[in-house]
Amino acid sequence: MHRIFTTSVASVYPHYVAKVERKGRSRAELDQVVEWLTGYDEADLAEHLAAGTTFEDFFAQASLNPRASLITGSVCGVRVQDIEDPLMQQIRYLDKLVDELAKGRPMAKVLRE
Repeated sequence: MHRIFTTSVASVYPHYVAKVERKGRSRAELDQVVEWLTGYDEADLAEHLAAGTTFEDFFAQASLNPRASLITGSVCGVRVQDIEDPLMQQIRYLDKLVDELAKGRPMAKVLRE
């Protein structure tokens, strides 16, 4: 089991916020991306962050967006579409979306519309 699986989403979330805000994007846009991927609404996301939910539980309770399979490309030198472990792939999907948001991609493209 990889260490990230038992890491709380709340411990990584501030790093996501810092990354997107440093590049001129907002926390609201980050939340929109997380909610699009996971199916959580604003209250659900806030609840998971407050509760210290692990990535494993966070994605186990999520309703992954059916268009998530359209997320392709590399994160940390690993192609997300080639990751075999479903949980690791979902975590990397989130990382990839955060990267795209931070790089200034239009929201419609980030959300695979």
